[in-house]
Amino acid sequence: MILTIYTATTMIIIAYLLGSIPSAVWIGKKYYGIDIREYGSKNAGTTNMLRVLGKRAAAPVFILDFLKGFVAVTIIELMQYDDLIGANDLINLKIGAVFAAVLGHIFPIFAGFRGGKGVATLVGAVTGIYPPVAMLCFGVWLIVLMIFHYVSLASMVAGCCFPVFTLISPKVNGSIPFVVFSFVIAILLIYTHRKNIERLKAGTESKIYIWKPRNVKIKSEAGGASDKPAAGTRPEDNAPKSE
Repeated sequence: MILTIYTATTMIIIAYLLGSIPSAVWIGKKYYGIDIREYGSKNAGTTNMLRVLGKRAAAPVFILDFLKGFVAVTIIELMQYDDLIGANDLINLKIGAVFAAVLGHIFPIFAGFRGGKGVATLVGAVTGIYPPVAMLCFGVWLIVLMIFHYVSLASMVAGCCFPVFTLISPKVNGSIPFVVFSFVIAILLIYTHRKNIERLKAGTESKIYIWKPRNVKIKSEAGGASDKPAAGTRPEDNAPKSE
């Protein structure tokens, strides 16, 4: 029993450490010479990388953030070989790993506890528990983004659909912890996007056009071009102007 508790605790700690890998911060510093947390929305995540540095910088950040959530949950499968761990215990541990990984992303120990909102990590973690629900939520997210071009709105709508899809999925709706978890996640997503909600109401939220080419170079004081975004600038300032 003691060994089981020790192993489970170690797995949760590993999940937190995986979530703490600050991919956006490291990629921004190594390849662009900036701390992404000082620009745009000041979040260390995919959306801010997309707004500030473009798709080429955002793609690897999303992949890495997704994978760290996915791996954090799937390693819990090793616990199934413990005779003291039942099916319900396993899913509860996976839910614990999700929270640990997302917490690590929001408060990364490797980046001064200043991270992002953890949406990509959450998607990866939920995919590790039950892929069909995660894919349905991703489909909703993509449709809303394509129509309205607001990543924050797409994330909130997809998050609110999460408990709905959970309730109609026969393989997981019998798990009370997972159902409760889905509602908690929906509430947390709304809470973490409260500033975005204010900007949406005020009409100042930045739009994202993922198929639209972007030019992230700006003029320096000397008149030359620079790949670094200006601190405090909005995404529209760097995006190509259209009539």
